[in-house]
Amino acid sequence: NKKKKCVLLPPHTHTHKHTMPFLEVVTNASVSPEARNSFLAEASAAVATMLGKPESYVMVRLLDGQCMSFGGSQDPTAFVRLFSIGRLGLEENKTYSKRIAELLQLLGVAADRAYIEFSDAERANVGYNEGTFA
Repeated sequence: NKKKKCVLLPPHTHTHKHTMPFLEVVTNASVSPEARNSFLAEASAAVATMLGKPESYVMVRLLDGQCMSFGGSQDPTAFVRLFSIGRLGLEENKTYSKRIAELLQLLGVAADRAYIEFSDAERANVGYNEGTFA
C-alpha cells in the first residue's frame, strides 16, 4: 500500500486564480515601430511562460530612445523591472535574468549593459478592476 503524497502549493497558487505581472524596459536604444510591436509581443509571451501566468494579465511597457548612460557610455543600455505577485525568488530570478537578457538583445542591448529589478508585490498592494488581488 503506497500512500499518496500531498503537495503543498504556495499560497499564491490557490488564493486567487489570476495574478498580474508587469515588465518594464527603459532603454536609450531607438526602436522602429515594427521592432517595437514584435518586441512587445515576444516579451509578453515570455513573461507569461516564465512566470506560468495567463498572458491576458501580462503588461509590458517599452520606453525607448531615453537619455541614459551606463558606465560612462551612451552605448545601448537598459533598465528593466519585472513586477509580479509571487513567482519571484533567488533561483527563479537567475533564470528570468537570462531570458530577459535574450529579449534585450532584440533591442541591441548586451546583457552586461542592463540592470534588472525584480519586485515581488503583496496582493493587497496591487489594484485591478475596482479592487485588489487580495
